[in-house]
Amino acid sequence: MTSATTMTAALEPVHRDRLMPLAREVCFAAGTRLFEEGRRADRFWIVRTGTVDLDLHVPGRRPAVVETLGHNELVGWSWHFQPYVWHLGAEAMTPVRAWEFDAAAVRAMCAEDPEFGRAIAVWVGRVVAQRLHASRVRLLDLYAPYGSGGLA
Repeated sequence: MTSATTMTAALEPVHRDRLMPLAREVCFAAGTRLFEEGRRADRFWIVRTGTVDLDLHVPGRRPAVVETLGHNELVGWSWHFQPYVWHLGAEAMTPVRAWEFDAAAVRAMCAEDPEFGRAIAVWVGRVVAQRLHASRVRLLDLYAPYGSGGLA
């Protein structure tokens, strides 16, 4: 993920300061599923330490890992868009410490403060665009006859 999508790069200090009081510290053991594709998206996380793999269900195959997230990266964007259903799955690949946020509380704060809401929307939109690109490249590498065509 590019630095422009990490929380510290994407959000001005005033918006980070507004968001962080809603954070709750959580830990996940390696192998813990944070969420499953198709289920209700009611929270999100910012990774403090460790790594989280994002994966995509592929019928008849193991889930395809499309991206690995680490320090200061947003885990989960589906909470921001109706119908609030996960588009990917996520699993802790190492022990993970993270800040967890209640999606409904953050959405309410966004509705109350349009400037804050716009900052969150732009951040999440950048993350969605980056994840779409990463998923496309990874799936082409896995399933297209000649890969993504990227230079080696």
